Amino acid sequence: MTLRIFRPACGAVLPLILAAALQAQRPADAQAPPPVDSVLVRGNARLTAAQVLGTAGIVIGQTANYRDIQRAIANLFRTGQFDDVKVDQLEGAGGKLFLLFTVKERPILRHWAIRGVAKVGERAVKDRITLPTGRPIDREAVARSVASIDSLYRERGYYGASARALELPQPNGDLRMVFDIHEGNRVAISEVAVEGNTEFTDQQVVKQMDTRPEGFWWFRTGAYDDDKLDTDLRERLPAWYADHGHIDFRVTGDTLLVDSTAGKAALQLKVDEGPKYVVGRFDLTGNRRFSTEELLSFYPFRASADSATAPAPPKPFDQSAWDAATQAVKTLYANNGYIYAQVLPTMDRRTGPNGTHTVDLGWQISEGQPATINRIDIIGNDVTHERVIREAIVLLPGDLFSQEKFIRSYQNVSNLGFFQQPLPEPQVEPVEGSPDVNLVFKVEEKRTGNVNFGASLGQGTGVGGFIGLQEPNLFGQGKRGSFQWQFGANVNDFTVSYTDPAIHDSRISGTISVFDSRLRYTVGDLGQRRQTGGSVQVGFPLFGSRYSRLFTTYTLSRNTFEGGSTDLQATFQCHECTRSSFGVSAVRDTRVGLPFPTGGAYSSVGVEQDGGVLGGTGDYQKIDLEGRWYTPLGSSGSKGRLGAGIQYVLGLTAKSGFIFGDASAFPTDLYSMGGVQFGIPLRGYDEFSITPGGFDPTAGGAAASANSFGKSYAAFTVEAGARLSQMVYVDAFFDAGNIYRTAREYDPTRLFRGAGIGAALISPLGPIGVDLAYGFDRTDINGAPAPGWKVHFKLGNFF
Repeated sequence: MTLRIFRPACGAVLPLILAAALQAQRPADAQAPPPVDSVLVRGNARLTAAQVLGTAGIVIGQTANYRDIQRAIANLFRTGQFDDVKVDQLEGAGGKLFLLFTVKERPILRHWAIRGVAKVGERAVKDRITLPTGRPIDREAVARSVASIDSLYRERGYYGASARALELPQPNGDLRMVFDIHEGNRVAISEVAVEGNTEFTDQQVVKQMDTRPEGFWWFRTGAYDDDKLDTDLRERLPAWYADHGHIDFRVTGDTLLVDSTAGKAALQLKVDEGPKYVVGRFDLTGNRRFSTEELLSFYPFRASADSATAPAPPKPFDQSAWDAATQAVKTLYANNGYIYAQVLPTMDRRTGPNGTHTVDLGWQISEGQPATINRIDIIGNDVTHERVIREAIVLLPGDLFSQEKFIRSYQNVSNLGFFQQPLPEPQVEPVEGSPDVNLVFKVEEKRTGNVNFGASLGQGTGVGGFIGLQEPNLFGQGKRGSFQWQFGANVNDFTVSYTDPAIHDSRISGTISVFDSRLRYTVGDLGQRRQTGGSVQVGFPLFGSRYSRLFTTYTLSRNTFEGGSTDLQATFQCHECTRSSFGVSAVRDTRVGLPFPTGGAYSSVGVEQDGGVLGGTGDYQKIDLEGRWYTPLGSSGSKGRLGAGIQYVLGLTAKSGFIFGDASAFPTDLYSMGGVQFGIPLRGYDEFSITPGGFDPTAGGAAASANSFGKSYAAFTVEAGARLSQMVYVDAFFDAGNIYRTAREYDPTRLFRGAGIGAALISPLGPIGVDLAYGFDRTDINGAPAPGWKVHFKLGNFF
């Protein structure tokens, strides 16, 4: 018996094609091709022969031509189970036809991993791999994953990076795969060249971009980032040019020339600046609620006052100013109930006879109907009484909607500190068939009370322990109760206080506290102070304001101050002295984002009489002034949500104090400065080192003296901070301050300076803070300048 075997390469069936051609040349009466007698499968291990043949679709007993064979091979490859399929045709005795399918199965991918990733996050790389496990290896998906990883690295500026997929066969026939990545170095932009710019130089254009060439300083790395470059070309440059009148500016091309060997790249930009536009006519239509004169006050391109006598030259167009003015008009309407008002800015370009390019501006206003607040709903307050929350909301049913008051209400509820942060933004829900709206405030209670215990370091009393119980939302009514006991070798301080912010549901607040304290000061050898007594404070709204209050405070205590350095014993000694004091203070607090404010202001003026007509020891008066102002600088990661993400803030603090009369019986009421543990803080300097006589280089470790104290002071702080969360805050600061012997010597231009960085954390054990500051005006014992760094650490309940 003679067998003829044909082996098509790569699944092709060329012999069958030739056979078909020969068949066409046979006489018409030649015998037809025989049917398939049997089909055999070879090379399969995971799949059965029946599964292979069922997928192939070859029917035994029927004839099969080359198209049927091609279709069978395609069906098998389409399953993704095979790396190779071959078909052999065998003709036996009696004209019988046999088909032999030889297959090579793909191994099962059990696991894949990456290695070599250090400069780009592993998560970002893994997200680029779309390769399922537990299934036959998909080599096309492997190639796509490798290409996607290469693309990721190019986007991040690693043009020399390469990735490859390594197959690791396992003894059981399965497969493990490793994506081996060689990252190389990120390409650095060495040059940015701009073509087509005539109005501004290359340097001026590049200065507006985040993508800049590397420079001498460490922060000028020139690192390439595809996303940043895209933002530069699509947003930053067009916006900057539009602010200078070039509203038709566009980037027509960008090319990155990379030398992957040197790790350098040159960025070439082609721009079309377009003409520079000046402002022409202004048209205002549709306004009824506000007069044209009122709305014109927001128009940023108004003619100057002297234009009535001499025509003013046309002003160049400024896109940012125009957008800000449009938003201000929208806010004006929203603050007066017109939340459905639409303010459509119009810009019509034209070219004058003299070739001047002019843009005519306008506001097309559709006011709609004003929205009145129909109902205010509060959802999620399982513990806090609704009255407490409603007291913080400055809007009432029946009021016209005000966006400003709406945002302030949100901030006030967040400031309560009783709910999870960030607080969800309240919803404004239209009332069907009416322009009115319902407001929905959603809150989620958090645990407010806490029992804390541990170690403490504060008030110059050294290391001790503390036990405390605090509840700022007592009975769910916003009442505050606290119990603190701080103890140790140098301290035994017991304090209990209770505050009711709304006595009998009124706007009158009250605080009562009692204390029994023994402190031995370890900083400055101040000796020992003992005091037992209590105080009562009552607060009233000032002029009916929600944010301003007038407080009256009376304190009665028995005090003993003894020991300490020799001159302190001679100057400040008090045995069984009685302190009787009455104070009045006016406070206005509009801060938001507490305990680390992100906006608003705080100001207070306090006057206190000690002794004298009130009885007790001593006779002196104190005046304390304090102001804190905070300006938001923006946020990141907020995704448009109020209070979310990292909040950036600029803060300014100014404080001063004055004492008139004889306060020698109560030395701790006098002012001292330096450090952070006792007296007025001034970072970058030791405790008690700032004295009325100047800087004391021996302060800190040595004993404080009577000359360390003064009767007036001035202190200022400027800080730029970032509130990472409601519990974590970091900042860079500049401090300046001084102590003066008497109020008459007060001179806020004569100050000691310090600057540095710091961080603060509200922990379950109390507040923790650390500052690293540089004291600019420190001197040595010979009076020579000796500036230097100082670390300040704060821990416990008392700072």
